[in-house]
Amino acid sequence: MDDPLRNKEGTKAAIAGIVGNIFLTTFNILVGIVSGSFALIAEGAHTLSDITTSIIAFIGFKIAQRPPDEEHPLGHGRAEAIAGLIIVLFLAFISYEILTQALEKILFSKFVETPSYLAAVMALIGLIINIIISRFQINTGKKINSPAIIADGKHQQTDIFSCIAILISVIASNLGFVFVDSFVGLLIGLFVLKATYEVGRDNLNNIMGKLPSQDIIDEIELVASSIHDVCGVHNVRINYFGSYATISLHVEVNPKLSLKDAHNLIHYTQRKIVDEIEIVQAVNAHVCPLGEEYDHEKYISTKLNDF
Repeated sequence: MDDPLRNKEGTKAAIAGIVGNIFLTTFNILVGIVSGSFALIAEGAHTLSDITTSIIAFIGFKIAQRPPDEEHPLGHGRAEAIAGLIIVLFLAFISYEILTQALEKILFSKFVETPSYLAAVMALIGLIINIIISRFQINTGKKINSPAIIADGKHQQTDIFSCIAILISVIASNLGFVFVDSFVGLLIGLFVLKATYEVGRDNLNNIMGKLPSQDIIDEIELVASSIHDVCGVHNVRINYFGSYATISLHVEVNPKLSLKDAHNLIHYTQRKIVDEIEIVQAVNAHVCPLGEEYDHEKYISTKLNDF
């Protein structure tokens, strides 16, 4: 995907998250106070963190869009994964606050107010908004290969389960099971904790260069091997940045090719891989004559007069 289009799509996803969560935070807390629902107030605290994480995701996305420079020759792609880890810190803090308050209410409160059905109406509105925003962000994040936008969308997705739980708690509380509201607050805290783990795991894997799947290696080998005079590839190494990847590989060629022809063939192979595999931004290929076998890990000493 072209950088201008990627930038436009990522910006729309981040702004959608920020605007939607400002609305949800304001009304979740206000309606939670008016209706007497601790679970809705807890959800308001959660959506307040969503605003912060959406802003962090947006900043990380923008930094990752910067082109390579002398200090960052491979680009700034890992800024998105770093933004994802900062989001994890906020999620961990919010989950701690919600869980401690919920446990305090369950274990020590003598009286818990029965929430009005106004809380259920707000939860239903929140459910619809969260489904729309989370799906939009996750789909956009996958489309443009943005770990930060995907992390923000998964964070938003936890609010869907929270809203469903609040709806159930309001009905149960009005049927006489008043304690359910506090337990739902506890459940929301656990949802946030689960999202914390998942977002942290995914972004750590991203920073450590874990490949999303074997498919990308298979695709590289298929594209390279389709070129005339390329007899095969090996030692494929991928430096994965989440939004893009750089590749190094050894290309096996006909040993009868001249140095000039082999040089041109390698450059053509590099360009073809970049052109046909969207996620690949740069390729560094090494030519190997077909049939020549040696240990790539060992230093090969060759005197000039051997040629």
